[in-house]
Amino acid sequence: MALTKNDVVERLYGELGLPKHRIIDIVESLLELMKTTLASGDDVLVFGFGKFGVQAKNERLGRNPSTGEDLMLESRKIVTFKCSGKLRDQINGN
Repeated sequence: MALTKNDVVERLYGELGLPKHRIIDIVESLLELMKTTLASGDDVLVFGFGKFGVQAKNERLGRNPSTGEDLMLESRKIVTFKCSGKLRDQINGN
């Protein structure tokens, strides 16, 4: 089961006791800050968690899976995530 934005709000509400509308504003502001930082081409580094970055994908030849027709896929940017060693260790139970 995935952790949703609403789950984050509910957990913070339970732990911090701040008004729910304030927690929603904080979570939305954090996500917006991350989006604008990534859109500008900068990385988002969260110590002990990992690094979000933007990579450019070059134009490449692809195939339509339903028709088998060859087509050229446009260049684009993608968001990548590389977890920290601490997170990797925690996931692996070390």
